Amino acid sequence: MRILLICGIVFVHVPHDPAADAVIAETGWFNWLSVFLGDSLFRIGVPCLSMISGYLLLRKGAASFDYGKVVRSKAMTVLVPFLIWNLGLFVAILGLQRAGIGVGYFPDITASFREVLTYAFALEDLPANVPLYFLRDLFVCILLSPVLLFLLRRAAIPTLAILFVLAVIPDLSFAIVIKRSILFSFALGMFLGLRAADLKALDRFAWPGSIATLLAAFALSLAIFLSQPAYPWGVDLARNILSIVGAFGVWMISALAIETRLGKRLAATGSLSFWIFCAHYPVLVMLWMVWNRVGSPEAYPIFYFGSVVVSLVILVISNAVIMRVVPPVYQLLTGSRGRKEKLAKATSNRPVGSSHPMEPKLSQQRR
Repeated sequence: MRILLICGIVFVHVPHDPAADAVIAETGWFNWLSVFLGDSLFRIGVPCLSMISGYLLLRKGAASFDYGKVVRSKAMTVLVPFLIWNLGLFVAILGLQRAGIGVGYFPDITASFREVLTYAFALEDLPANVPLYFLRDLFVCILLSPVLLFLLRRAAIPTLAILFVLAVIPDLSFAIVIKRSILFSFALGMFLGLRAADLKALDRFAWPGSIATLLAAFALSLAIFLSQPAYPWGVDLARNILSIVGAFGVWMISALAIETRLGKRLAATGSLSFWIFCAHYPVLVMLWMVWNRVGSPEAYPIFYFGSVVVSLVILVISNAVIMRVVPPVYQLLTGSRGRKEKLAKATSNRPVGSSHPMEPKLSQQRR
């Protein structure tokens, strides 16, 4: 699921020039398609990833939850990669802007000290590497997990109801997390894990659930398209609701995808999904800088789809090269996810009947 969701998130972050929107709008089919992919369907990605993280946190029940161990583990797998990737881009942007390059493409790193701290550490708003706000918010959710667990064990429905309302109401500020949907989705995932919910029970509804999700995304994209450039309150509310509720629909879509040969190959990509997530934004922006020198506004649809394809090719190759050439660096950049893959492959290749006292229980393939 992660690789599908993260490849979709790449579409959300494809750059565009607001001044060229009038030109883009003339090609109605493309304008609607970009809205469908970037503002409707793939907006489900981040809440769905949050729900998966919350579910995995309590998949063995509350009795096995060790807060200290979880924080130490997530500091290495979430916080450290966030700091390396974001501060790396932060320093690169600072160097480029001092040389007069990248101005207008990346945030102004030479702004006030408070804004500089935000770009570096996502203290109050989006970081320099914009998509990494998810890692920041995810780690905040990890820190809050004992509080969430306490509330979910004693007043689950009221807690989830309040967090849901806070997540979907447009234009509501919430200081704890940058994206409110992440906190609700993480808590919902914890609740499902706490109740040992059998998520594969949804597989029997895979076809109708998948069709309903796509139709809902289609209807929302049509509403957004027809109301451009404004975002009416009701349309924004519907987008927020779909981004959260749609996680169950995407889960059912994955039940169909995992049965295909391509789906099985994607399920085996492992740490590649994390690499794509952390690195895709700077690659997209660099391609955008090149395009603005050689391309034209009328040909923007070519850039829109071409940049995604080129970015994924670059990221797949760079992932394989770094993993093979400098494994220790790769482990830091991916939060030791590459090491876990090697262990999983080693245990899966062990002869039937063999065992090891430290052998982990592998999750179901789709998760």
